[in-house]
Amino acid sequence: MSVKAFKLVSAVEREMLMGDKNYINIECIECCGKNLYIGTNDCFIYHFLLDEKVSTAGKISFAATKQLHKYLGLKKPVSELKAASALTRLLVLCDNTITLVNMINLEPVPTGARIKGAVTFTLNENPVSGDPFCVEVCIISVKRRTIQMFMVFEDRVQIVKEVFTPEQPCAVAVDGYYLCLALTTQYIILNYNTGVSQDLFPYCSDEKRPIVKRIGRQEFLLAGPGGLGMFATVDGISQRAPVHWSENVIGAALCFPYVVALDDEFITVHSMLDQQQKQTLPFKEGHILQDFEGKVIVATNKGVYILVPLPLEKQIQDLLAGHRVEEALVLAKGARRNIPKEKFQVMYKRILQQAGFIQFAQLQFLEAKELFR
Repeated sequence: MSVKAFKLVSAVEREMLMGDKNYINIECIECCGKNLYIGTNDCFIYHFLLDEKVSTAGKISFAATKQLHKYLGLKKPVSELKAASALTRLLVLCDNTITLVNMINLEPVPTGARIKGAVTFTLNENPVSGDPFCVEVCIISVKRRTIQMFMVFEDRVQIVKEVFTPEQPCAVAVDGYYLCLALTTQYIILNYNTGVSQDLFPYCSDEKRPIVKRIGRQEFLLAGPGGLGMFATVDGISQRAPVHWSENVIGAALCFPYVVALDDEFITVHSMLDQQQKQTLPFKEGHILQDFEGKVIVATNKGVYILVPLPLEKQIQDLLAGHRVEEALVLAKGARRNIPKEKFQVMYKRILQQAGFIQFAQLQFLEAKELFR
């Protein structure tokens, strides 16, 4: 049964990006605060400022203002972008090389610091170095079966560790010393400090794209066999039931209490609290779905859209209006971590009372009595 959890709002129209140049495609995106960066197939980076506007009726829209664009000088697509806001640096992967550029003017750092031989890369959001003026970067190397860890400073890079994997890695997420890796035939957790690894479950990367995503401290979300979204901790166990995706999921994101997934026709929204599918949004030709500091962004080759979450209180009231008491109570309990304690207690009492009246009207007196209590 559906809940309206998100609304899809356009952020960057195709004309703003490419005008009448049809050959330009969006390859990757990065969002940091109000800064939106787009990498394209013709080796350009575009920088937009995103302004959120709320109408008097409470309707949210976004106005994107183009700041500048920069040609990187190669005939290759910009394949990944990651912002390191503490360093005011943007890490740009193009032609197997990660270049450091200034977040404001998109100029490369004067020292020319770069990391060569990277297939893909990710940042460690739970860093181990403790240095606030450094980001930890993990790359899948062009060298066979090799992962490398780097420390990236404002104007220099330093290799920290090189780790060999049992099979060729094709996707990676990092938390502290733990790497969650999609290899050719399976997912594993590997502690790059001790070298200890743990098998998670089999997976065939030849058949479909693996998904490995850090969703919190020491926890990852993976695209498992049979169209399942599986949760795994660094200990190799799952503390949550899986969610049922379609077989051909392209990307996944987390916006608590929801897991959002993208396939070639739809965006689907599942609750982490009861694993049920709550919402389906038709979305054709999508190829990017990512969350940035709680903001979920999807993109086609030509445009960028933001999934705006509806307030949890509104979602709970909609469920109660539909007499879906159990779901409303599960969502209300789950909302505890998003709402200040005093406000939550007042809200929760009111929801219990409303739920009690609904059960009472349905002659479910024992249940109503418990809720009134």
